[in-house]
Amino acid sequence: MRIAILGFMLESNSFAPPADEAEFRSKLWLEGEGLLADVRADPSRDPGGLKGFVEVMDAHGPWTPVPLAITSAGASGPIEDGFFRRFVALIEDGLRAALPLDAVYIEAHGAAAGTAEDDPEGALFTAIRAIVGADIPVVATLDLHANVSQTMVDQTDLLIAYITNPHVDMRERGQEAGRAMLELLAGVKTAKSFIKLPILPPQVALLSDRGPYGAAIDRAVAMQADPKIINVSVQGNFAFGNYPKNGMSVIATTRGDQAAADAAAREIAAELWRRRGELVARLTTIDTAAEMLKAACADSSKPALLFADCADNPGGGARGNTTAILRAFLDAGVDRTAFAIHFDPALAAEAHALGVSATFTAHLNRDETHPDSAKLSASAQVMALSDGRIVGRRGQLANRTFDCGATAWLRLEGRIDVVFVSIRHQCMEPRMLEHLGIDLRTLRGLVVKSRGHFRAGFDDIYSDSQIFEVDGPGLATPMLKRVPFTRVPRPIWPLDEDMVWSI
Repeated sequence: MRIAILGFMLESNSFAPPADEAEFRSKLWLEGEGLLADVRADPSRDPGGLKGFVEVMDAHGPWTPVPLAITSAGASGPIEDGFFRRFVALIEDGLRAALPLDAVYIEAHGAAAGTAEDDPEGALFTAIRAIVGADIPVVATLDLHANVSQTMVDQTDLLIAYITNPHVDMRERGQEAGRAMLELLAGVKTAKSFIKLPILPPQVALLSDRGPYGAAIDRAVAMQADPKIINVSVQGNFAFGNYPKNGMSVIATTRGDQAAADAAAREIAAELWRRRGELVARLTTIDTAAEMLKAACADSSKPALLFADCADNPGGGARGNTTAILRAFLDAGVDRTAFAIHFDPALAAEAHALGVSATFTAHLNRDETHPDSAKLSASAQVMALSDGRIVGRRGQLANRTFDCGATAWLRLEGRIDVVFVSIRHQCMEPRMLEHLGIDLRTLRGLVVKSRGHFRAGFDDIYSDSQIFEVDGPGLATPMLKRVPFTRVPRPIWPLDEDMVWSI
């Protein structure tokens, strides 16, 4: 069997600056045999889908993988059109050179936007299908936050979404894709049902272990016990796409039974619509968070607290450098508190030039112009430095290598520790602090610029009752009525609260 494997992963916040080739290459770029070597290595850089798929195919028996390329910018702005076209051309050239092929597997995200293309995944899938033909199985895995288009469904035989949020099942979904691919190669033909719901939920309401979304995923997984059903995926949507394919969706795929696919998708969609009122954000104000932390610092018998700066989550395309919460905590006089991670290449470079133990006045965001990213100056001491190359130990990044660029731990005003990085990431992995020498268990407070993936990284220290989502400024605010949407389909709930919809 000759199977082409590739990946394209981007979650686009349409309100963020465009993502160019340099950003993609700084986060993830693997090509040809280097891609296959990484997937079979341990640890690896692959997010997990390709690794899981290759494991299943390797275990099944002889096959010929045809590794093309994978790239990812994580969450960022829309992909710059010239680079997107070059990447598609790279994949097209690789496919043509590899023909004949028996199948194609794509590790995708599903929530990309482009500076000129509203549906990059749809365009990529269409290009692939045009080369391999209608009869070759094409399977893709998607992030749980995918914004799915009809084109994406039409141009593939099977789409499989993650079922955990925080996402810790990418490898398992790749394995699921491998098992399904073997069925398709044996002759199984799929029937698909796709329902787009006019619901634009905030990301903080899409945890997979609670609420209506968790219930929908549980039901979808249970449905797969039916021998007619291959997969049922419930995509929560990525709200900040600001394009026509925004909205929750359900995809049911069966072994040729259209009626079963339709029934499964309709059942889940109807229940999500019925419970849409529960898909809301419940945030803590900055002032309240400061008072809570002051109390925790004053009384060591109280539990330590973790605050999620979800509006400035780089994992949602935000800049990762707002200072509103930091300023409030400095003003409140709290100590034994850490902030991670703040994207500020200029400050990280200055700390590296000065060296460990140096003291100076740190000017945060000196090169930043976005209005949410307010400037702040404070006395600072360089506590530790690193090159930012890390192997994760928990959650989504467990046993994966990643790069934060030149990294510096600074102690501000002698009381608050901040980790500054040169490559924008969300803080979802404890090693982002620990590799510098920060002992998380001695802290009274921790602020992470993350929406939810930190829950799988720090759950050995912080329970649910110790975690609070803070209402700060940023491009990924879950308070969606503040977001200047212009291109999402209307009407859509909750922007249009009185709308009526039926399947």
